[in-house]
Amino acid sequence: MDQYKPSQVVWEITLKCNLKCLHCGSSAGVKRQKELKTKQLIKVCRELSEIGFKGIGLMGGELFLRKDWEIISKEIKDRGMALSTVTNGYFKPDKIIPKLVKLETDCVTVGFDGTEKIHDHIRGVEGSFKKALDFMRASKKAGLLTNAITTVHKMNFNDIKNLPDLILEKEGLDWQIQEAVPIGRFSKKYILSEEENYSLAIFIASLQKKYLKDKVIGSHTLGFFSKHIPNLSFYPDWKGCYAGRAVLGISSDGAVKGCEILPDEYIEGFATKRSIVNIWNDPNSFTYNRYFKKNDLGPLCIDCKYGAKCMGGCMGRSVAMVGKPHNDPHCLYRTEKNLF
Repeated sequence: MDQYKPSQVVWEITLKCNLKCLHCGSSAGVKRQKELKTKQLIKVCRELSEIGFKGIGLMGGELFLRKDWEIISKEIKDRGMALSTVTNGYFKPDKIIPKLVKLETDCVTVGFDGTEKIHDHIRGVEGSFKKALDFMRASKKAGLLTNAITTVHKMNFNDIKNLPDLILEKEGLDWQIQEAVPIGRFSKKYILSEEENYSLAIFIASLQKKYLKDKVIGSHTLGFFSKHIPNLSFYPDWKGCYAGRAVLGISSDGAVKGCEILPDEYIEGFATKRSIVNIWNDPNSFTYNRYFKKNDLGPLCIDCKYGAKCMGGCMGRSVAMVGKPHNDPHCLYRTEKNLF
C-alpha cells in the first residue's frame, strides 16, 4: 500500500519489569503468558524490514530483562533499521552499555520523572533515580545518543521546573517530554487539566527557545495549530494521527496495533497467526485512520476548521480520556479559544 509510508515501530518485547511505576500504561511487572519466542521475534524483524520500516524502538516492561534482547537488537541493525531502546535504567551500566555500543545503538532513552524523591515515588523503588542517572551518564560517556524521557502528570507537574538545570545543563542530555495518558496503572485522577497541559506546552516552548528544538521535544500533538505556541513535536507538520499509517505498535504476545497505547479493541491481528506484512497490507486494517473522513470527528472536533487535517489529534489520548476516537480533549488550539 504505497499511500502509507512505514516509519517507526514501538515494540514491547516483554511485559516483565523490575519497577512498579504508578504511571505505567502497560501495568507491567509479570511477563505475559504467551510472549513471543526468539525465533518468532526474528521473524517479526524480517517482516518489518520487508514492509520498509525505518526504525524500531524496543521497550517493555523492561526490555533488558529479556535474555535474548541482544539477538533481537542485532537482527534489527543487520536489516538496516535504526535501533532505539527505552529503559528505566535500573541496571549496572557496565553490564548493558558496552553491549549497546557494540550494537551501534542509535538512541538510548531512559525514563526520568523528576527530582530524586518524586522519581523514586513514581517508580515505586527507592534508588531508581540514582540508577537512572548513572545509566544515562554512562551511556552518554560511551558516545551513545542519550535521551531522558519525562512523562508528566499531577504527581510531578510542579517538579519538572527543577529538571532543566540537571538534564540539559549539567548532564547535557536530550530531553523528551510527554503527557501521561490514563491507561494501564495510571489513574485518571492524575491527568493534567487543560490549563496544566497548556502550561506544559509553554514550558517546553521556552526550553526549545533557549536550548534549540533538537534538544527538547514535546511528543504527540503538542503545539500544532496554536496561535501562540510553535510546533513542539518531532513531526514537522501534523497531518493527523500516524497510527497504522506510518507507525505500528507490537505487544510481547504478538498483538499488532496502530499504536501501543490504543486499547485491545484496536488489535488488527497477531504475529503468531498472520504475518505482519499481511496485516499491514490488508485494506481492512487501521481503517479508523486510513479511511478517515471529516464526519468521523468527535463532538469536540467536528466544528473545528483544522479538523479535516488534524483528524482529531492523538488517537490514543482521545480514546483513553473521552472514550471516542478523533476527539482529543487536550488541543492547544481549543484551549486558547476557551481561555482567551
